[in-house]
Amino acid sequence: MAKEKKLSITPLHDRVIVKPAAAEEKSAGGIIIPDTAKEKPQRGTVIAAGPGKKDEPVTVKTGDTILYGKYAGTEISLEGVDYLIMRESDILAIV
Repeated sequence: MAKEKKLSITPLHDRVIVKPAAAEEKSAGGIIIPDTAKEKPQRGTVIAAGPGKKDEPVTVKTGDTILYGKYAGTEISLEGVDYLIMRESDILAIV
């Protein structure tokens, strides 16, 4: 995996910036999935994390692979790359 360059944005409080994993190209049976039928990925890598709330530090750190809800976060585009910005509470698990 290529090393991520430093972003010019820093999330606040309990917000986390996530780079979603690529959508599946083939099914388990080997069928190629067209773009219109691909599901949104629910896995990604933490690119940046805020400091947390007053008495609750953020538990995820940069580089963690996480699972999140299907409709979690807000899509943003920085320097031509798509990311999600979400609250830490939207994260379901660290893989």
